[in-house]
Amino acid sequence: MITGPFKKLFSFGSGIGIEIAGSHGSESLRIAAVRVRPNGARVLSRLEIENFTAQPASLWGTEFASFARKLGMRQVAACVILPRQDVIVRQLALPGVSDKDLDAAVGFQLDGLHPYPEEDVVASWTRLGSTPAVLVAIARRAAIDRYATLFAEAGIKIAGFTCSAAAIYSGLRFFHDAPREILASEPNGGSVEIYGESPTRPLFSASFDGDAARAASLACSELRIDSTTAPKPLEEIFHGSPALPYAAALASACPRLSLSLNLLPSEQRDASSRVAWTPSAVLGAIVLLLAGALYAFPSYENRKYLKSLDAEIAKIQPVASRAAALDKQTEVLRRRVSQLDDFRRHAKADMDVLREMTNILPPPTWLNLLDLNRAQVILAGETPQSEPLLKTIDASPLFESSEFLAPPVRVQSADRSQTNEVFRIRTHREAGK
Repeated sequence: MITGPFKKLFSFGSGIGIEIAGSHGSESLRIAAVRVRPNGARVLSRLEIENFTAQPASLWGTEFASFARKLGMRQVAACVILPRQDVIVRQLALPGVSDKDLDAAVGFQLDGLHPYPEEDVVASWTRLGSTPAVLVAIARRAAIDRYATLFAEAGIKIAGFTCSAAAIYSGLRFFHDAPREILASEPNGGSVEIYGESPTRPLFSASFDGDAARAASLACSELRIDSTTAPKPLEEIFHGSPALPYAAALASACPRLSLSLNLLPSEQRDASSRVAWTPSAVLGAIVLLLAGALYAFPSYENRKYLKSLDAEIAKIQPVASRAAALDKQTEVLRRRVSQLDDFRRHAKADMDVLREMTNILPPPTWLNLLDLNRAQVILAGETPQSEPLLKTIDASPLFESSEFLAPPVRVQSADRSQTNEVFRIRTHREAGK
């Protein structure tokens, strides 16, 4: 049974599933045909043949052949689910047993799994995924031979006989991940079949007579899940009716995605004709080749275009390098010219400050300090009255916000003929005024 990311690669095919329903003496065939694709399965048609064992095999065989022919499935081998009462389903836990030793390990315990004589038994088993659990199906040889003879007389190709538990287990995993916990029911005449899975038990399948509620309670106990869990109808889980023929049809369409549990002897098994799928395979191969070509062509064109671009770039690279070098030299010269212009403008502005101070400070005011930068001017000196100097300086278009850095101090002049005030003023240059 294929699982994992490669499962979708094998999700192609058409299949027919048959369920033998009822008890001996009033058995019916419930048949479903499906087409499987990676995005899901579609039921193409259904058929039910009532009490087929009481009819001539040629009669219901002709009805089945007409059903298959209308669907274009004459070469498809059907998968048959045997009646629940004809199959004993057992589950073995074989931890540590490798796949190559599995047959020997199950064969060693097989006698204790059924009440029949050894020569009257047909058995098949398979591992449940990657778990240590092994599903074993056992049927009497007489029942297998009886059904095989009936289908052979009707001219129906049969790929295998399986049990409902194996078909349901495989069907649940066709298009979805394995369920963590599930409880399902399927009516079967006067009894009810319960199927379940849980973390403690990979698979549970049993048929109960009588009260369905009691059957569900017993199943919950076996699965160790909440006893109030109500079983869902199997048709609701598979989103189709009838559920068991649908699950068998999935196994017929994609046997590699299903459990390899088959009670039909290998020499009696039929296989779906591969010739019927030759045109589809050829067309599919052509489509894949065309798709591959369409996918690869843009990449080839892009590589070719990039190669031609690289060649053209290589041709003009020396010219581009020289142009970049000239751009760098031009930028250096531009910065130098800008610096010279700034210096010239600053020198002129500084001379304007000196000229303005000379013009606005009347004698006998004199300066012994003039410190200027780009933002402000600090001047210190002596004058008879220092207070009017602030207004005089702010009245100039070159200065603003003048202030004393320290209170003026009165001192005697050098010839002691008058008293002056020593001042220290800071004013801001109005560069944009």
